[in-house]
Amino acid sequence: MGRSGVRGERSRPSDRGGAAARAGELGWDESLYQDTGGGDPGPDGRRPQGHRHKGTRAKRRGFRILRWTAGTLAVLVLATAGAGYLWYRHLNSNIKTDKLNIGEHRAAKPTPNAAGQTPLNILLIGSDSRNSKENLKLGGSKESVGAAPLADVQMLVHLSADRTNMSVVSMPRDTLAQLPKCTDPETGKVYDATVTRQMVNTSLGRGGPGCTVATWEEITGIHIDHFMMVDFSGVVSMADAVGGVPVCVSANVYSRNSRGEGSGLKLKKGTTSVKGEQALAWLRTRHGFEDGSDIARAKAQHMYMSSMVRELRKNATFSHPNKLRTLAEKATKALHVDDGLDTVKKLYDLSNELKKPEPDRITMTTMPFVYVGARVAPKEHDADALWRLIKEDVALDGKDKDKKKADDEVSDDPAAPDDKIAVQVLNGTRTTATAAVPGRASQVAQALVAKGFTKSVRDQSQSPTEERTVLRYPSDDLEGDAQAVAKSLGIPLSSVKKSADVSGVTLIVGADWKTGNAYPKSSADEDAGKALDKEQTQNGADDSTCMKVEPGYTW
Repeated sequence: MGRSGVRGERSRPSDRGGAAARAGELGWDESLYQDTGGGDPGPDGRRPQGHRHKGTRAKRRGFRILRWTAGTLAVLVLATAGAGYLWYRHLNSNIKTDKLNIGEHRAAKPTPNAAGQTPLNILLIGSDSRNSKENLKLGGSKESVGAAPLADVQMLVHLSADRTNMSVVSMPRDTLAQLPKCTDPETGKVYDATVTRQMVNTSLGRGGPGCTVATWEEITGIHIDHFMMVDFSGVVSMADAVGGVPVCVSANVYSRNSRGEGSGLKLKKGTTSVKGEQALAWLRTRHGFEDGSDIARAKAQHMYMSSMVRELRKNATFSHPNKLRTLAEKATKALHVDDGLDTVKKLYDLSNELKKPEPDRITMTTMPFVYVGARVAPKEHDADALWRLIKEDVALDGKDKDKKKADDEVSDDPAAPDDKIAVQVLNGTRTTATAAVPGRASQVAQALVAKGFTKSVRDQSQSPTEERTVLRYPSDDLEGDAQAVAKSLGIPLSSVKKSADVSGVTLIVGADWKTGNAYPKSSADEDAGKALDKEQTQNGADDSTCMKVEPGYTW
């Protein structure tokens, strides 16, 4: 019908010139539009034959083919776009989501750097759920079916504000801590805050991954932007889609003892590319690695993640559409994420951010801990130092020295006379475990007055919680004033921050300065030295490390 309509329009003499003109504009032979017959039609309605240009019929046939091909291509393009859209919707429907944080409290969001950039914190959770046939087949006993899932793998991925480096910190599953109050978003069931310390992996059964996020924010004070959770079957399907991840052991290993304990992992000495159930067994192995503890298992998991990052970066096969399609299908089915990552587009954008740091700027470590019987607890001071480094966006590889020098630069803004600078002083020495030091803001305000800052006063508003002392100012014209106050007390200039949350120069005395009139000297490098256990720390570019095999688990 469309083709006859076009033919009818072309037969009208009044349209011939326009058609020819359009043909010329498009670069086609305008003779296709010309009437090549000889004169007007005769009495019988036939047009005299006259002289036809050689090849005109072929050209017309060619035009009809061209017109048909163009139409077909248009249909194909639309069909492909439609299929792409339908596939995109299909992938979105694969994604399982939950609320990000179902606790009562939220950690403060980080302050943007001078360029307006903010870091990203993503909590990775590995669930031991056996509440499906697939998961039960891969691990656990039938008695586990119906039980609340446990967050047996917990890793915080910190991507720096400038996207140059990444830190990954594991918290052992049997870490003891008081768990926060959580409310199940589906059932409305309220889980009260625990009075005694419980294992952090039980947080997942208190309303879902949003309670694990709440637990991390309560323990660390770090704002978490997203979570990503995967279960046993998800690990297997993702490992298959990636195509294998190289891992190394120092000797032949078989993770199974006479009591039947172990993951069943069986590998020869050296490097093996693991995938599927073998990859899952690697990630679950405790019996057979080093001292047989969860700490050794976390180290093996870090090795796996580092290796997988390197493989994804160098594996050109993922430019193949079918491989990429398979990976997308497996990934969206495997992941359970927060409601801020509810589309493929959002996951894709996040993945682009996460791949920016080079492997040699990725540092993986385990939270400093002490043993409490058969369990562990965060190591006082050292664990706090690590969380502080993360909050202050300090790279764990120690390569941020140039950045720190830039943070310590003296402002071009001239400071007002000391006695003209108004300073509000707040007491931020309260922590989750201890009350604020009484009168601390007044003491520091008096110390400032004695140094000539006579307009310094204690702010009587509600005391905040600040682990590290900070000086904030609202606008560029007060930067010099804030730095002058910092210098008088010995506070590093890197702790002087621009913030829209204050109306004037504001000093918040943190938990790191509970006594004295001079700020205690310390540095991020010293904190990093205390916070990082070299035995538990790995660099993302290191492909030479092998897991030590525990005696008694070789073959």
